[in-house]
Amino acid sequence: MKQQYERTSRIIGEEGVEKLSARAVLVFGCGGVGSYVCEALARSGVGTITIVDRDTVDITNLNRQIPALHSTIGKPKAAVMADRIRDIDPDCHVTAKELFFLPGGEPDDIDFASYDYVVDAVDTVAAKILIIERARQAGVPVISAMGTGNKLDGGAFRITTIDKTNYCPLARVVRRELKKRGITDVKVLYSEEEPRSKGGSISFVPSVAGLLMAGEVVRDLLNAEGK
Repeated sequence: MKQQYERTSRIIGEEGVEKLSARAVLVFGCGGVGSYVCEALARSGVGTITIVDRDTVDITNLNRQIPALHSTIGKPKAAVMADRIRDIDPDCHVTAKELFFLPGGEPDDIDFASYDYVVDAVDTVAAKILIIERARQAGVPVISAMGTGNKLDGGAFRITTIDKTNYCPLARVVRRELKKRGITDVKVLYSEEEPRSKGGSISFVPSVAGLLMAGEVVRDLLNAEGK
């Protein structure tokens, strides 16, 4: 076991550290939520992380996203985050795929079945539905982020299944679309806080969402049977 995970092993044991090192997670979206998911997964010792995001760093991202620095403006978020993960753990097998995952434009080289977990941290409803569908078809656990913008209370986030969400307009739409497809019991993160603005964000809210999602993924991976 590598020394950098010595303190982690005190929580989950050396077997847990080894288990995480053998796990692969596919993360869609590397913004305010997804970048913190990637950060926490890497620092937890997940051995393989694939980041899917075609967006580039914009100056308006500086208030909340890990890849966003003045020195990275204009650079691909996925590539910047991948470089950061390599600096956190050079042994992590991290891949950046600079593309949008949307109906009609799915790449051929993303094999959902080769991953142990899928994280949806994108904003587009069509993409969310497609990601969830593909994960279900592959038999891979998936967790999806609902709306995290326009919030001020990071303590209002909850992780549950899509059918038990309240207050969140995005969750309402996603729930309806999944129901049309006969998909239920999808694990999601959502906020019980009423929206405070339109198009607003702040540093300490999406970050909390990303860390909560990463924690859920790590616990599920540790508790999973098999390899």
